[in-house]
Amino acid sequence: MTCAACVGRVERKLTRLDGVTSAAVNLATGRAHVGHAPGITVDRLVETVEQAGYTARRVAPPGAGSAGTPHADTTAPATDATDATDTDGPGDVADLGRLLTTAYLALPVIFLSMVPAAQFDAWQWLCFALSTPVVLWSALPFHRRAVRGLRHGTATMDTLVSLGVSASYAWSCYALFLGGAGDPGMRMDFSPVPRADDGTPHVYLEAAVAVTLFVLAGRWLEGRARSGSGAALRALAELGARDVELYDTVGGTGTGTRVPVAELGVGQHFLVRPGEKVATDGEVVSGHSTLDLSLVTGESAPVEAGPGTRVVGAAVNSSGLLVVRATAVGADTQLARITRLVTDAQARKARAQRLADAVSMVFVPAVLAVAVATCGFWLGAGADASAAATAAASVLVVACPCALGLAIPTAFLAATGRGAQLGVLVRGPEALERLRRVDVMLFDKTGTLTTGRMTLHETTVLGAPDGDGGPGDAGGPGAAEVLRVAAAVEAGSEHPVGRAVVAAAERLASTEAPARATDFRAEPGVGVTGRVAGRTVAVRRPRTGGALPEPLAAALRRADAAGRTAVVVEFDARPVAVLALGDTLRPDAYRTVDTLRRQGIEPVLVSGDSRAAAEAAAREAGIRTVHAEVTPEGKAAKVAELRGRGRRVAMVGDGVNDAAALAAADLGIAMGSGTDAAIGAADFTLVHGGLRGITDAVRLTRRTLGTIRVNLLWAFGYNVVTVPLAATGWLTPMFAGLAMSASSLLVVGNSLRLRGFRPAPAAAPRTGPPPGADRPVRSRLA
Repeated sequence: MTCAACVGRVERKLTRLDGVTSAAVNLATGRAHVGHAPGITVDRLVETVEQAGYTARRVAPPGAGSAGTPHADTTAPATDATDATDTDGPGDVADLGRLLTTAYLALPVIFLSMVPAAQFDAWQWLCFALSTPVVLWSALPFHRRAVRGLRHGTATMDTLVSLGVSASYAWSCYALFLGGAGDPGMRMDFSPVPRADDGTPHVYLEAAVAVTLFVLAGRWLEGRARSGSGAALRALAELGARDVELYDTVGGTGTGTRVPVAELGVGQHFLVRPGEKVATDGEVVSGHSTLDLSLVTGESAPVEAGPGTRVVGAAVNSSGLLVVRATAVGADTQLARITRLVTDAQARKARAQRLADAVSMVFVPAVLAVAVATCGFWLGAGADASAAATAAASVLVVACPCALGLAIPTAFLAATGRGAQLGVLVRGPEALERLRRVDVMLFDKTGTLTTGRMTLHETTVLGAPDGDGGPGDAGGPGAAEVLRVAAAVEAGSEHPVGRAVVAAAERLASTEAPARATDFRAEPGVGVTGRVAGRTVAVRRPRTGGALPEPLAAALRRADAAGRTAVVVEFDARPVAVLALGDTLRPDAYRTVDTLRRQGIEPVLVSGDSRAAAEAAAREAGIRTVHAEVTPEGKAAKVAELRGRGRRVAMVGDGVNDAAALAAADLGIAMGSGTDAAIGAADFTLVHGGLRGITDAVRLTRRTLGTIRVNLLWAFGYNVVTVPLAATGWLTPMFAGLAMSASSLLVVGNSLRLRGFRPAPAAAPRTGPPPGADRPVRSRLA
């Protein structure tokens, strides 16, 4: 495909096929995205594309080449991707060999025609000999597609180029053989604008070869540029490992045999040595290491991995040896899902693109009519046939709608690819358009604004006057001792509170050996008990009606006010400490909220948690409007209420309870660490789990839409200026071809600037507290 008219032709053919519900063809990627009934096969779609005069092939599902096998069912009512290309497409028409051969033949013709002093006897016949293979061979793909289009009752930019080249060459042949221009002593002055030479014969061989050369060069450069705009997607596809070393679970060693990743199955164990990529998504069975996830998620900080840690394919193992059990392969891996999301996004169309395609469909026939009218006007005004034919040829060549067809898809292609590199997956160009209009953004709390993991926030220790236990102010146990002993009891618990206490103790671990607990017992809904160093230790909920010393009672009140969970640590049935635990704000939450507000978007917290917990998180994040104790249905209702008041609403969430609100909002944004239901309902997915990607997405969206406006302004403005110039005789076909090629390159080059988009450097907020996760755990000694 070469222009938007080609796109329209393929789309019309596909949508007229019984059983096809939709077809979107992307000029920049050369792909058709087709929705169809169960009875339609991909082979039938390919046959339909071929009936339109093009060739096509099925696109393999992401992940099919790296792990697993293609899982797409061509007979299922699904959306299939198909390459819609021409056998003489940018990879063939403007290939380097054809381009260099054309330049070798065309440049002498252009030079002799433009430099009268270099013209010698019979120079025009040498130009004719050099021009003929250019017109008949170099421009043959244009002629073929023009004829093919006419056979199907359509006209494309190739029709315009073919007619322009043919008209210039045909007139030159007439002038040489019948018009007197074949006289060996003929000399010809060069003029940048077409003119009649008072009866002096004039040939336009330089126009025929120059148009061919410039269009071929433009197509070749355009193809390279368009290929560059899809580099991010290709880089994603190439991230995966190629082979894997299986692990013998019986012998407890690596088999030493490396097999292709495609042969790895779910449940099998494999080795990941230092410096190697993780072959596929899985769970670490044994070993400890750090993983570099920057290639997959954009997160630069290394991630610790040990037994039980879930890992993603293509992560790089930095240090130790890992044994991993495969949990997903092929098209089910996170990398494959990311690639599929980006591919699907690049296949969709924005509303502005559909408008541009519609304009292009009527543009080519209109240009043909203008060219005929131009020729008739010049002849009717008394100009000779040479000037009339030249003006008509200039109109045909200059008006090719390449720039119009590429203005929007190349920008979205570059933007979605760059977004994927930054860890922001965009479902389609419509999402970018909607994000620009968002003026209020609703945040879920747990797992979205916060990490979703229980963390110890405050330890209040009661000093013991009898000197029992350690280094307190009055001889009582200190915070480190309390945590060490409490963690010994909680080590046998799978409760989030227990895991948080153990994690806090590990962070404060000293040279002292970890304590060991015996007689462990868990009481559901109450707590855990055990014996540590001869003492009975309990970590439990506060006793109903039980009185606590005032310092510990005050700690309970503070925890309740902040919406945190408080547990009491007892030594031999005597309360010695209160541990306040709760969710932790994401480190980038405050800065994200502050930046959104400066970008003109109002942040709002909508949570199912208690009002105390929601308001505490909102204060810490800098959010002023809070809706607490909201059910999943209530979140969707809140979205509907705001939309009913004329607001443009975005929803940010991570759980199944957020899916309805994500789908109901104008724009849904899901955390990459969230559930499949949330990701499936969202328009944006933040792969690396942080919130900063939201503000990056807003900036990238505004940059992209600004680029598109410039592209469209140039594409429309170019034709508004150049077509009248060509029709009124101020533009030769040679300069028309140069201008047409330059316009396409300018549009593609402007879009490629989006590949250099950089996130804004993290700046300190104007006012407000630092992110909660940046603060150390506080300890109090009463």
